[in-house]
Amino acid sequence: MTDLHWLPEMPDWRARLRGLPSGPGSTWDNAVALAGARINFVLTNALDETLRRLLAGPPDGLATKPVRLAVLGSSTLTHLLPAIRVAGLRRGIWIDTYENEYGQYWKELSDRASALHEFRPTAVLLALDAHDLTAGVTAAMDPDAAEAALTEVTERIRSTWRMARETLRCPVLHQAALPVHPPLLGNNEHRLAGSRAAFLARLNARVRTIADEEGVDILAVDTRAAYDGLRAWHDPGLWHRAKQEVSLAAAPMYGDLVGRWMAAKQGRSFKCLVLDLDNTVWGGVIGDDGMEGIVLGQGSPLGEAYVAFQDYARELSRRGVILAVCSKNDEANALEPFEKHPDMVLRRGDIASFVANWSDKAGNIRAIAEELNIGLDSLVFIDDNPFERNLVRQELPMVAVPEVSDDPTAFPITLADAGYFEGLAVTDEDRERTSQYQGNKSRDALKASATDLPAYLRGLEMQLITKSFDRLGLQRIVQLINKSNQFNLTTRRYTDEDVIAVMADPDAFGLQLRLLDRFGDNGVIAIVIGRLQPNKDLLIDTWLMSCRVLGRQVEPTTLNLIAREAGKLGARRLVGEYIPTKKNAMVKDHYVKLGFAERETDPSGGSRAVLDLATFTPAETFIHVTEG
Repeated sequence: MTDLHWLPEMPDWRARLRGLPSGPGSTWDNAVALAGARINFVLTNALDETLRRLLAGPPDGLATKPVRLAVLGSSTLTHLLPAIRVAGLRRGIWIDTYENEYGQYWKELSDRASALHEFRPTAVLLALDAHDLTAGVTAAMDPDAAEAALTEVTERIRSTWRMARETLRCPVLHQAALPVHPPLLGNNEHRLAGSRAAFLARLNARVRTIADEEGVDILAVDTRAAYDGLRAWHDPGLWHRAKQEVSLAAAPMYGDLVGRWMAAKQGRSFKCLVLDLDNTVWGGVIGDDGMEGIVLGQGSPLGEAYVAFQDYARELSRRGVILAVCSKNDEANALEPFEKHPDMVLRRGDIASFVANWSDKAGNIRAIAEELNIGLDSLVFIDDNPFERNLVRQELPMVAVPEVSDDPTAFPITLADAGYFEGLAVTDEDRERTSQYQGNKSRDALKASATDLPAYLRGLEMQLITKSFDRLGLQRIVQLINKSNQFNLTTRRYTDEDVIAVMADPDAFGLQLRLLDRFGDNGVIAIVIGRLQPNKDLLIDTWLMSCRVLGRQVEPTTLNLIAREAGKLGARRLVGEYIPTKKNAMVKDHYVKLGFAERETDPSGGSRAVLDLATFTPAETFIHVTEG
């Protein structure tokens, strides 16, 4: 169960590895494709070794930020590093790794002159083994002694996190303890205070609680091992011979779990699940079998499996995943079960984009991405038909297409195992995402009926709520900063600590902007960070917006707010910076369109533009601004 079963097999994989081209861009792209195949520990290591031989570092122009990951622990971790790097490759992320000298993680953390600090990690993974964590715990302990030991270990872990964050100033991922100790009492092991097995279970629960308090994320290998079976993850023989707690066979899955976290940190998790209908959402073909003939609902094991899959998809929607439909069908036939079938869990209102016609699915998926205004690399497409899966993989390699059988009982498991929708937290905006897209359709209808643009904008009855950065909105602020790519002038990525530092800086400001209108709450749609320079220029360090609110006068209204905040800091001019990426070309001329004078350009396509606040006149818009 530790194999990456959702990835397709590639029969000519070894030949393609041997033939990897030597040019940086082509080497990387072909290696990414190889990482997207179902490969084991041996092939994972071969791919990592080949890529590192051909490329000394990340190629230019990557849409992702390179990562320097320090893997710190008390056991042997070397065998996990290639799998972590390949998991990053699978997601288009270059990862360099560092492993502490055996057992010396605390010494290296506390020594500012150590190789760890010289490595300057941008992320830390703390992987403490079960034997280290339970050292000194014995069955002879009474409850008070066991509780004291638990508190001591928990506080040691907390201290390690704080040391890492204070000295390295980067996010921390903590590996939950693997439950490797055999039970002493049996089914009621929790009643033996000094049981190491019970101790680890209590420790994992306690660590999750303090991780939420400290802003640390969890690598849930304990949950994964419970699902796959401990023997798939841990080989006692390997532990005694080489102090490898995680087995070789489990390394690719371990690496993938780390890779998902890296992707989520960079806002690279997928956003939308695109559903085929016939034999995917229900059994049978709606156009041939009719609504009475499709397999769905109670009384049939297969019908119940389709209901369970629909329920899983709806639960994903409730936590923020967008749902779409892409089906080869007459639209009226495809819609009928959503509107009339008593056992349908999904309803039309759950679907943000519904495309049913006889065009090819690759083209329809492009249309879905365009309608939702998200990148193709944000889509996951699930279809029972291998022909359609392979077609989409060939035409749209950036779209994730899990390998599934024709057994619907496996659909939820496959999506969950693949970790496409890995998240770090859930915000109110995530829960309201489907309704926000439904609101966009109402806005488009109003726009179509309006006689002119001012009439449309006036009819929206827009209200922009502006708030300074605060801890209540911290999760959403960090989430937006790390996942926004298109309308993002600089695409700088910030951690919780970075945002908190902005809040504490008297020469900086951070704004979070929420847009409401007559059709609902669009949520927090813009983030701005401004920094006062010694020469009294106000540098717009970060300006990002949701693309779904473009063309509604949010841009000039935001500039009015930036100018106001800059004036409070005593600034004389605004300096707007544009740093180009593969995805943000749409904002290349953003500042010039707002009246800035372009002063500097560079060969990469970046630029700086200046606005004199002494001559600035706030724009008049149809947006009413209020303080949050």
